[in-house]
Amino acid sequence: MLEIKNLVVEIEGKRILDGLNLSVNNGEVAAIMGPNGSGKSTLSYIVAGKEDYDILDGEVLLDGENILEMDPAERAVKGVFLAFQYPLEIPGVATMTFLKAALNAQRKARGETELTTPDFIKRVNAAADKLEIPREMLRRALNVGFSGGEKKRMEILQMALFQPRFCILDETDSGLDIDALRVVADGVNALRSPDRTFLVITHYQRLLEHIVPDTVHVMANGKVVKSGGKELAVELEANGYADYKAQEAA
Repeated sequence: MLEIKNLVVEIEGKRILDGLNLSVNNGEVAAIMGPNGSGKSTLSYIVAGKEDYDILDGEVLLDGENILEMDPAERAVKGVFLAFQYPLEIPGVATMTFLKAALNAQRKARGETELTTPDFIKRVNAAADKLEIPREMLRRALNVGFSGGEKKRMEILQMALFQPRFCILDETDSGLDIDALRVVADGVNALRSPDRTFLVITHYQRLLEHIVPDTVHVMANGKVVKSGGKELAVELEANGYADYKAQEAA
């Protein structure tokens, strides 16, 4: 279970999160929606451990343990995974080398046996086939020359391999056509389980037609201002965020 309590965050003196509270239960898919500048991506970065932010107050508890005291690698070992809105290209780093090094580093940190090269290749190829990722992509440098859809599929491939407990998708639908969106959503849905939790950050209800959430939370001005079921996403698509921005500004 993830519990965020009174989280206050600034960057360069500007307050981004202002007493944010949020709880996400094990096995739940929670959607975060809100206008630009509401703090959605900042929330994802704080949970994952990105530096450069000043955390002035609050806790982020994963199964009761405050992960704000851990570095990003420790959080990854605990099962935290962030799929970026704009995955980085890393020239000179082979995709397969990266995947094997990252997967075995996590396994080693957890006291598990590292995968041999043949076992690793079998696992990667099986996951890639399900996500319609051509083998040729696996032979290239990480994300280099990939389309937006290919980069997002590669993020979901990493998720499938690492099997994280808490998955954050930061606007993973950004820049995807309907076919790529379907493939990515199918990959996410295949990973849903009682032991895995998702936080899906998006502007639009379109993604939530494919990854149907259990709960929807609206953010405005650094806070969660309303929570509800999946029908709340439909309401937001129809009416926009103006009422929530006005409510917080009042």
